[in-house]
Amino acid sequence: MKPLHLNLNSPLIRWTIFTIGLLIMSLGIALMIRAELGSAPWDVLHIGLTQQLGLTVGSWTVIMGFLLLALSTTLTKKFPQPGAYANMLLVGLFVDIFLFLIGTPSAWGGQLLMLVTGILVMGFGIGVYIAPRCGAGPRDSIMLALSARTGASVARVRVIMEILVLACGWMLGGPVFFGTILFSLTIGHVTGYSLNICNYWMDRLTERGMQVENIN
Repeated sequence: MKPLHLNLNSPLIRWTIFTIGLLIMSLGIALMIRAELGSAPWDVLHIGLTQQLGLTVGSWTVIMGFLLLALSTTLTKKFPQPGAYANMLLVGLFVDIFLFLIGTPSAWGGQLLMLVTGILVMGFGIGVYIAPRCGAGPRDSIMLALSARTGASVARVRVIMEILVLACGWMLGGPVFFGTILFSLTIGHVTGYSLNICNYWMDRLTERGMQVENIN
């Protein structure tokens, strides 16, 4: 039997990994929301909009993503990479599916476990979807565009964006609780660790190729 080499530089493989990453990240988002102990700033906004105007959380994820991509295109005079549009559509769809399937635990300990799991899963999913380098999501696209236009650091732009979005979501009645603070303090570290691992393995696999046993 000869080993069969899979070309991980092929678009099909990269987009498959990208989609799996979005699926994992969306699961983390849904777990945080269903824990009901406070959501991430953007999800606070999406939930607030849902409560005030109707539609689903996933629908508002898509709508806000579209508006952010339109603004990013206006600022940079360039269309975002295809991955940004895929991110916008798929995350909204996946989040609604997971919210339909997942319920809130009755015990506080179960809610806390779901919250922590959601943050870890979300951070891991972000690392997985970024590693194939198919394009940044809508929020990262506008963050980079604003940084380039204003000259401010990416970190500063990100912090300002998160504060403004959180404030808007809170005024709309979105769920702000200690889980929101826990997310803000930990997601950067979780994502950074995940991204380092995912980039390392992605680079190794694309340089060497993946070998699987050819049973034929």
